[in-house]
This record gives sequence, structure tokens and C-alpha cells, in this order.
Amino acid sequence: MKVAIIDYGSGNLRSAQKSFERAARTAGVSASIDLVTKPEQVTAADRVVLPGVGAYRDCHDGLAAIDGMWEVIEEHCTTRAKPFLGICVGMQLMASLSREYRDTAGLDWIAGEVVRITPGEAGLKVPHMGWNDLVIDHPHPVLDGIATGDHAYFVHSYHMRVRHPEDRLAHVDYGGDVTAIVGRGTMIGTQFHPEKSQRTGLRLIANFLAWRP
Repeated sequence: MKVAIIDYGSGNLRSAQKSFERAARTAGVSASIDLVTKPEQVTAADRVVLPGVGAYRDCHDGLAAIDGMWEVIEEHCTTRAKPFLGICVGMQLMASLSREYRDTAGLDWIAGEVVRITPGEAGLKVPHMGWNDLVIDHPHPVLDGIATGDHAYFVHSYHMRVRHPEDRLAHVDYGGDVTAIVGRGTMIGTQFHPEKSQRTGLRLIANFLAWRP
């Protein structure tokens, strides 16, 4: 199995790569985990991972600056229907658009928009940073063995507000519901960082590697 982690200048790439390698060993999955910078490397992959940290627009523009990359990711997910995992802003790019600073179109795989977190409780700061308990909304093979109350690590100021409730697989409570995991078809995305989420993150990555949608 070939797993391509897209390197477009954003994301905790080495940390993600090491976490995927560790999860593959633990799960007994034979996989090459590679950081890739070229569209043809994505085409050759069985699974694609899109990380992302920082501002949505910067990640969008960084990805679009690689000639052909946006198109080959679309082909991987929509035409070839192969597994895809978006992490943090990589997940947000799956939305229809983002409202961060100015409206910016996304991949439009998950109908909805990326909006600023607005906690309804005094004292809760933005960005939302640190550990929080997942609340599972819908079962999914990639969430096998992960339950409500399991911890995940977040660092973000914006989250995805989905149009269709069935596309939100999990959320957390941060003075109100904050989307934590989305999914549809062969694609899934986490607002939290699985590479920093210890047991929960490694289990999710191992499930993704073993997933046969």
C-alpha cells in the first residue's frame, strides 16, 4: 500500500509521517508512507492524506500553487473514489467555502462552510487549544474502537459547519458544538491532530489504513 502525505508547505509533516508509520506497524499493515510534492505521486498512491495548519487562504493558495495538484486530488477522491484523510485545515478544505477573513472556495466535498468558533461560555478562549472529549455522532469504520469521551488534541480558531447532519461524524463541546470529524463516501477529515492525539489518534490512523470503503 502506498500512502501519500501531501507536502505543500503546511502541516506537521514529519510528525504525521512518523505517526502513520507507527500506526501501520501496530496494525500489521504493510505500507510505504511518503511525503509527496508532485501530482503524479498522488496518482500512484492508494491513500492520500492532506494536512494543514495556519490560515485557510494560505493553505488553499499553497495547494493551488502546485501545478495540477488540486485537480489530481479531485480525481483521487471523486473519480477514482480512493480513501482520503484531511487533517485540521486539510479537513476544512473539504468544505464548500471558508469565511476566514474573506470568502474562499474549497473542494466542496462536504457541503458547508468554515466559520469562526464562538464559545457560548465566558472564559473560553479562541483559539481552541488543547485536549477535548469527542462525542461520536455517527458510527464509521475509521472510528472503530473510538468512543464518546476519548480525548483528541485541537489547535484551531475555525471549524466546519456542515449543511447535512449526517456528514458530521463527531463533535466536541467548547461552549457549544464544534465539529471534530466529518466524512462522506471515501473521504474523512479530522479537525484535531491525530498525530498529536496519542491512543485515539493512532487508532484512527490505523483504522484509516485498514479501511476498505
